[in-house]
Amino acid sequence: MVLFGVDRVAEYRQLFVGRTALLTGPSGRTSGNRPTVEVLRDCCNLRLLLAPEHGVRGDKAAGALFSDEVDEETGLPVRSLYTKTSKRLSPETLELFDTLVYDMADVGCRYYTFLSSLRYCIEDCAAAGKRLVVLDRPNPLGDRVEGGLLRPETGSFVGGYSIPVCYGLTCGELADMMNQELGCGCDLKMVPCGGLTREMTFRDWGHYWVMPSLGIPRFETALLYPGTCLIEGTNLSEGRGTADPFAILGAPFIRAEQFSREFNDLGCPGVEATPVYFTPTTSKHQGSLCGGIHLHITHEKQLQPVELGVKLLDLLRQMYPGEFQFLPPVRQDGKPFVSLLAGHRDFEDPNWQAQAILERYRQESRAFRQRKKAYEYYPKE
Repeated sequence: MVLFGVDRVAEYRQLFVGRTALLTGPSGRTSGNRPTVEVLRDCCNLRLLLAPEHGVRGDKAAGALFSDEVDEETGLPVRSLYTKTSKRLSPETLELFDTLVYDMADVGCRYYTFLSSLRYCIEDCAAAGKRLVVLDRPNPLGDRVEGGLLRPETGSFVGGYSIPVCYGLTCGELADMMNQELGCGCDLKMVPCGGLTREMTFRDWGHYWVMPSLGIPRFETALLYPGTCLIEGTNLSEGRGTADPFAILGAPFIRAEQFSREFNDLGCPGVEATPVYFTPTTSKHQGSLCGGIHLHITHEKQLQPVELGVKLLDLLRQMYPGEFQFLPPVRQDGKPFVSLLAGHRDFEDPNWQAQAILERYRQESRAFRQRKKAYEYYPKE
């Protein structure tokens, strides 16, 4: 059984110097289901909680901004790192602690905003001379590397560092990469996992799945998410408000049976579709009947989710040229959300070519595999 970093806090208690703050979410728990908050209260001077997107308790909706509050369970103050004005550690917040602890699961995918919060913590702690301790957690996708590198002009909170969509590192390894490559000089420490090897995925940990956010209810969701999250940048529902987000996809203008047949004819490895009709209870097309597809993973190791996502976008624009659209820009810089997710602006060209994009992805992924070797803490099997 794999141990999480939080399971090994007692072995590393010397790292927690002075007043301690904790950045965590609902997945911040030991393998025995004890909250990290309780573990730290027993071993150090825990004074403050910091909240990422979704909040410390997971009670905030995706993308919902929120203010500072008090945690009702512990009585500890909570500083929000997901406000309208800033997602960084303010000078006032930095004055409240000596050591910051980071502990929450992510999904091994660049879009997940926890990674941007981690980068900001590295930079802000370095600038203020504060220690940052990462309680490491395994990457549920294991050593999977897929997709193209984020380009600087599309950097955002859903694309906070120049890595592929699937980057094949634990959060502790990624923190080390960012700290060193950015030259931050942060006093960064890691409490490593126990019994982890590089190729292990969630299936090998010996634990049940704890949702890092409500949009990722199952491990299978995390496997599809690197590809189907691109649908968030379109006028299709990505399945929020259904029983299977990021696996159920569709819109009112789609004929489910026809679209399912055409998708299956693409021959995307490791996945098949069945037709589905659904009415989202929230988000896009809330209350409207949609036709679409329900994706089923047939072979996890063969699955190539990012390639699936690009081919899906290509199929949609061919089948529904009058209805399918990328969502318009929501920021003043004029970049559509799909560009921020993809990490490049190729989809803004009406003549984009799927195969050319995928070939570039493959080349950039191969190069990143070499780049990340310097930061790989855990051995191969």
